[in-house]
Amino acid sequence: MNSLKYPFVIFGIGLIAISLSAYTVDERELAIKLQVGEVVEANLKPGLHFKIPVLQTVRKFPSRILKIDDAPQRVFTLERTAMTVDYFVKWRIVDEVPFYTSTGGSQDIAMDRLREIIKNSIVTEFGKRTIVEAISVERVELMRDMLANAAETAQGIGVELVDFRVKQVEFVSEVRNSVYNQMREERARVAAETRAEGQEAAELIRSTADKDRTVILADAYRDSQIIRGTGDAKAAEIYANAYTKDAEFYSFYRSIDAYKKSMGKAGDLLVLDPNSEFFQYLNQSRGNQ
Repeated sequence: MNSLKYPFVIFGIGLIAISLSAYTVDERELAIKLQVGEVVEANLKPGLHFKIPVLQTVRKFPSRILKIDDAPQRVFTLERTAMTVDYFVKWRIVDEVPFYTSTGGSQDIAMDRLREIIKNSIVTEFGKRTIVEAISVERVELMRDMLANAAETAQGIGVELVDFRVKQVEFVSEVRNSVYNQMREERARVAAETRAEGQEAAELIRSTADKDRTVILADAYRDSQIIRGTGDAKAAEIYANAYTKDAEFYSFYRSIDAYKKSMGKAGDLLVLDPNSEFFQYLNQSRGNQ
């Protein structure tokens, strides 16, 4: 009976040895093999691997992109104005050996180290720039410089900084009101200058229009007088020609025109001597009847 148990015992010991020595590395992981705390193998490929039980151990680290999204950081600009910067950083482990030796393989320790590196980069880069440059004009360049500055230091712990983004930049509460007041005063000054320039332009346009109106009216009056004088001269010439051709008809036509103008409206009252020459053609008309 005892002889029959030995194969099973040996088989069981073999299974235990295999389970203790075999391990797998996932495609989303980085792994190192340690022997008595020293790294003996790194850059392990995904798949099945073996180690010496008890004597050797394996540490695995995620190779995916991780994120740091901390509380806003207080910084000072080139003018020594205090501001708060809200940011986030994406990072990943790229070299497992320096990551393990510098952090003991702890992600928490690595994130604490990265936070210090990132804060130093933010303080340095904002301190080189004015408020306008930091807020709007050079925002892209600012983030690029902060990423380059922090990435160089982060390489020493086996980490790559993938992205560095500034979400929001605000003035601290102590200076926010004074800055806003300065902005309001500046806008009010610009508005006053714009209104003054507009009023000046309006006065210039108004005076130019008045001058042009005076010139146009003067030219129109001059032209009308010339036309009227030309018309009167032409009319006088026509009257003179008509008179020389038939003086009696011309006198009759002028009398009829005078009757029309003097008695052409309702309510007109004309007081004249019946024997006046004004009625000579009317009197002749009655006599003929």
